[in-house]
Amino acid sequence: MREFFTAEQRRLSFLDFGGSGLPVLAFHGNFNEAAVFAPLARALAPRWRVIALDQRGHGESDRAESYGRADFVADIAAFHRHLGLGPVAILGHSLGGVNAYQYAARHTDRVTSLIVEDVGAVVDIDPTYTARLPRRAPSREALAEAIGWTAPYFECSLRQFDDGWGYSFGIDDTVLTQKALTGDHWSDWESVTCPTLLIRGTDSEVLTQDHAQEMIARRAGRAQLAEIPAGHVVHHDAPAQFAAAVRAFLSARTAA
Repeated sequence: MREFFTAEQRRLSFLDFGGSGLPVLAFHGNFNEAAVFAPLARALAPRWRVIALDQRGHGESDRAESYGRADFVADIAAFHRHLGLGPVAILGHSLGGVNAYQYAARHTDRVTSLIVEDVGAVVDIDPTYTARLPRRAPSREALAEAIGWTAPYFECSLRQFDDGWGYSFGIDDTVLTQKALTGDHWSDWESVTCPTLLIRGTDSEVLTQDHAQEMIARRAGRAQLAEIPAGHVVHHDAPAQFAAAVRAFLSARTAA
């Protein structure tokens, strides 16, 4: 079910996939939106209830003037408050993964466990690819063809507008987001106190094995690594294995 709330005069949207299970808050990556977690929500039900935010500048949420680190973390805090939930498990992919671990670091009493999908503690993004994305096309098929081999990862974000087919995110907004995301976030990663699962795609071009292992080493005893044969978008490339890793981690935390 899609719902909306207002944070600092900005309307944000989210999808509550429903059920009576334990809540898991989910945060997507760039070029995506909350709907991308529908397969995971089905796989985790009925024990867990996935609630996913369309982050600022994405999906049905409003565009913004600022896409800084503090902005995204504040949106998660507002989302959590709006839901009226106590401490919860949170999950994030790429952009959403950094947002998730920064929220967990800065609100340690609000997060019971953390799942980070294929993003590091140091992020270095070249926004050239984003800036060169085709802005409009006459049909969904034409847009997908123009995007190229990465088009399947955009599937839930393609939209029809009066002047053709485009995206549920702004290209210029995404460039700003990527520039602000680039940086050294070790202090936040190391400040997370809750149990953490880091999921890496073995063919990822974003998170190297060496960096992932260093992330685990710097939080020895509090974080674990799962590597799955996939690229950067593990939940898309290997949905069953991804869901199984998430389920096993959450189940262990619940049993504990």
